[in-house]
Amino acid sequence: MPDIGLSEMLVIGVVALIVVGPKDLPVMFRRVGEFTGRMRRMARDFQRAMDDAADESGVGDIAGDLRKIANPKKFGTDAFKDAAKDLTAWEPDETTGPATRELSEKRKAQKAAMDAKSREYAEKRLAREAAEREASDGPVPDPHAPEPEVEAPETPAAKEA
Repeated sequence: MPDIGLSEMLVIGVVALIVVGPKDLPVMFRRVGEFTGRMRRMARDFQRAMDDAADESGVGDIAGDLRKIANPKKFGTDAFKDAAKDLTAWEPDETTGPATRELSEKRKAQKAAMDAKSREYAEKRLAREAAEREASDGPVPDPHAPEPEVEAPETPAAKEA
């Protein structure tokens, strides 16, 4: 469909109003709408007939198979996954030697120590931030406590009465 903007449509409408006249303009627009509707129906019927013919001849099945075969995301990924399954569950044993077992245990201990240090640091940081917040803002109010009642300021008219 052509790219017609609002300004182009406005110009076409003004020209149509001048050429056709205000009496016949609604009839002309109705006929143009009917014509475009018929053209769309014909295009839709043609597309449906072509799809049916392709389905009957088996082109859709062949195209789907070709898409599955030619998918670059699936090239060899299953084989890589199967090969990597054995590597993810690897534990050093007697055949790998004592140095490998020691290194593995040392790294596990280092990781556990780092995790403990990270947790300790996070707890200290949270406690420090809470203390700073309380020192700067005063005590933290309980969010479930009822709101204190605020007295309305006295106006000059209320003082006179």
